[in-house]
Amino acid sequence: MRAVVQRVTRAAVRVDGGTVGEIGPGLLVLVAVSKGDGPEEVEAMAGKLLRLRIFHDEAGKMNRSVEDVRGGLLVVSQFTLYGDVRKGNRPGFERAALPETARALYERLVGRLAESGLTVANGRFAAHMEVELVNDGPVTLQIDVPAERD
Repeated sequence: MRAVVQRVTRAAVRVDGGTVGEIGPGLLVLVAVSKGDGPEEVEAMAGKLLRLRIFHDEAGKMNRSVEDVRGGLLVVSQFTLYGDVRKGNRPGFERAALPETARALYERLVGRLAESGLTVANGRFAAHMEVELVNDGPVTLQIDVPAERD
């Protein structure tokens, strides 16, 4: 499972011109599921996202998590994070999970994050989405769970 995480002051996702999810300060999480991922990867990713210390403390150091600051999470499915362009210019998506598997694990991740009691919003799986965000910092990280297999 792979996520690109951005600390944001606000973020929203729209489908067909209508907003389907939005948050104020927190994390925008673009997430992709790979072949071989399962419930263990969902748990590991949820834990990492909730405890990732990328918010400032009183001293201005990145030392607080989204849980600590009671921020929101906007989780958007994005299988293209597994786009492989090592050969040629057209991405291949061999490592991405099949849609039915990816949907189930994506929904499980959203549900697991919601159990935290934080505001959790999400995009619409397999839809054409417009994602708008204000990156705070900017702070952007890539998380792979488990760590890269290549």
